[in-house]
Amino acid sequence: MSIVEGKMASANIKQVAQHAGVSLGTVSNVLNRPDLVSPATRQRVLDSIATLGYVRNDSARQLRAGRSRTVAIVVLDVSNPFFTDVVRGAEAVVEEAGGMLVVCNSGEDADRETRHLDMLEEQRVQGLLITPVSDGRHPRLDAFVAHGIPVVLVDRGSGHPSRCSVAVDDITGGRLAADHLADHGHRRILYVGGPMTIRQVADRHAGAAAALTERADGVRFDVHETPTLSVAAGRQAADDLVALPASRRPTAVFCANDLLALGVLQGLTAHGLRVPHDIALVGYDDIEFAAAAAVPLSSVRQPREQLGRTAAQLLLEESGGSAKHSHRHVVFQPELVIRASSARERKRARS
Repeated sequence: MSIVEGKMASANIKQVAQHAGVSLGTVSNVLNRPDLVSPATRQRVLDSIATLGYVRNDSARQLRAGRSRTVAIVVLDVSNPFFTDVVRGAEAVVEEAGGMLVVCNSGEDADRETRHLDMLEEQRVQGLLITPVSDGRHPRLDAFVAHGIPVVLVDRGSGHPSRCSVAVDDITGGRLAADHLADHGHRRILYVGGPMTIRQVADRHAGAAAALTERADGVRFDVHETPTLSVAAGRQAADDLVALPASRRPTAVFCANDLLALGVLQGLTAHGLRVPHDIALVGYDDIEFAAAAAVPLSSVRQPREQLGRTAAQLLLEESGGSAKHSHRHVVFQPELVIRASSARERKRARS
């Protein structure tokens, strides 16, 4: 073995063959088709591998074969428990198939997303799962497909004939939240979420707006756009809300996700306002922390792990060249989980 900068360099397959006194083909068979090698010879090769510290360069072998066992997933916010659960579902399916899932975080930043995509394409991953920052029409995604790397959109509808997608009907989710608050007598409702360029945020708002427009009881529906979908952004929204004159202050808030809702809850509590007595609150996603909040949070539930599992199944089916595969757009239906943050009966709010 050679010494590089004072460190022992990793042995290569030729050195293993020389050490074991066998051909390169025999070492290759031990690594890839051990049943073709006699037990005694196989053990001799394995002993040489252990002695020399040989580490198989599986990535190089896969690139030579033109395929990989690595699947990548690019999410909007790796710190959001919603995406943690989505990743967990996808990872279970990929690992069951003998592969590995690599997680990339775009941080809701389009430029960072592009850098991840450039690198993943260079690595020739087996396939790509992505919740895109914009509407899913990123030209880099077309390049993946052109190079034979399947792409599945996660938590986002595709509408693209050559691209599968797995999503939740967020317009229906927005309707569920808005109708619930209006049915409890609220006539001044605020939607907190952003940026509106994120499709899920826009769809949830659109669903709520449509539901309230259809009502004949004069509900006022305002929007507070946030720069991110984070707890900190929710706290800031609460500060802005509290600064409003009492006559303009909403009696209910619907947040685009649970992190925002938890931030709003923290902010309102810090200002001495009670939830739901003074202001009712509904989130979206139903992450684990929603039920565990100081005031258990009502939330629109998404099947988080099932989103990840279904997306990974579609991707592996396509990348494996299955004759049964056809591009599909799977849409799950959300459900409203009512907890203490909005469930308290209250008098009809004054307009």
